[in-house]
Amino acid sequence: MGWGDLGAFGEPSKETPNLDQMAAEGMLFLDFYTANPLCSPSRAALLTGRLPVRNGFYTTNAHARNAYTPQDIVGGIQDSELLLPELLKKAGYINKIIGKWHLGHRPQFHPLKHGFDEWFGSPNCHFGPYDNRELPNIPVYRDWEMIGRYYEDFKIDLKTGEANLTQLYLQEALDFISKQQASQQPFFLYWAIDATHAPVYASKQFLGTSQRGLYGDAVREIDDSIGKILRHLQQLGISENTFVFFTSDNGAALISAPKQGGSNGPFLCGKQTTFEGGMREPAIAWWPGHIPAGGVSHQLGNVMDLFTTSLSLAGLHPPSDRQIDGIDLLPVMLQGKLIDRPIFYYRGNEMMAVRVGLYKAHYWTWSNSWEEYGKGTDFCPGQSVSGVTTHTQEEHTYLPLLFHLGRDPGEKFPLSFASEEYQLAMERITGIVQQHKDTLVPGEPQLNVCDKAIMNWSPPGCEKLGKCLKPPESDPKKCSWPH
Repeated sequence: MGWGDLGAFGEPSKETPNLDQMAAEGMLFLDFYTANPLCSPSRAALLTGRLPVRNGFYTTNAHARNAYTPQDIVGGIQDSELLLPELLKKAGYINKIIGKWHLGHRPQFHPLKHGFDEWFGSPNCHFGPYDNRELPNIPVYRDWEMIGRYYEDFKIDLKTGEANLTQLYLQEALDFISKQQASQQPFFLYWAIDATHAPVYASKQFLGTSQRGLYGDAVREIDDSIGKILRHLQQLGISENTFVFFTSDNGAALISAPKQGGSNGPFLCGKQTTFEGGMREPAIAWWPGHIPAGGVSHQLGNVMDLFTTSLSLAGLHPPSDRQIDGIDLLPVMLQGKLIDRPIFYYRGNEMMAVRVGLYKAHYWTWSNSWEEYGKGTDFCPGQSVSGVTTHTQEEHTYLPLLFHLGRDPGEKFPLSFASEEYQLAMERITGIVQQHKDTLVPGEPQLNVCDKAIMNWSPPGCEKLGKCLKPPESDPKKCSWPH
């Protein structure tokens, strides 16, 4: 979902009344980022509080490549990483994930092995339908075992876009909240729906209701669901004791626009890129009675901050034996403070850019290769900026491209290298980048090796359903990451 997809952020059709109300009752973050312009690494960063280059969710197979966890990936979240639910358990929390996990699908990476007590959802996205010979359909899990597969047991109509998944995920959320409230149990719910990811889907009652087509239908259903979750908290009388945060894992995928892509508002490009459209996210914090209503913050925030902030809310400290990149946002939300911190924009193994204050310096630029662009893959449709949205990897390490995001949020007008403004800004930025690089200890890359034999052929529980499939011979290979 993109920064420009919500009415509260200026989307003109104003089709997100519940999220807009959530913003009116809470705090809007206008400068909030994800840790990576792609799904799996950003989710790993959210749950570990660490940059993907530290937690292993990157590849070294080629320079500055986006990599994620398709079902033939061998790697996943390592046991050495400490996830938010594992730590919250120490304070007595019951933890549930609903929806997309995407941190590895093999048994050792199962979310219930990494701190979650319950799971309803899938290890991968709802791609398919596959033929179950070359590629198996993606399983849907209830806790430890699969209970079916997408397209077979959980229908998604690729012609109409109709699917009931968001309604299933909503009911799971409401039931979980009711159960924990009844037992007076503190809880952490990670509601990771994926309806706005192509192939986009919505349930029958929302199909055809948006001015924005099928993508808008999906957004409207998500908005309606979040409204129901917030009202449920209020009806149960626990809203003032529940912190809720809404954001996205990456910017809108313009590659699937206009029919199945969202809006990144005034920002350049989209998902897969380290331009603002790929990494700046809609973000809303809601905690009635604590976060003052109608707040708007220009705090530079990141999904990794949700790790540190959640621990702070639970009275816990972040692990001291590793570098944590997330900061505690409670002083920002409760006291209106601003914390000085940089935002690093990574693509694979490379720091592509950094933001300090209102300045953003690009050390590398790249949208995608001429070869992929020639095949019709375009991450910046209608947004070519000469010398910026490059189709070859361009290094600017010795003379970074510098933008003032206050005056130029669309990254169209680089500052003159000779200007005093450029010199002063880069003096400050250079020291911050140098310190970051000097102290960076990369994790072991998890997204280097692929093997078709480890795909979702025979997930746990397949025997009971008669849905086990025969895998091919193991043949590990280096994964190819074109972007």
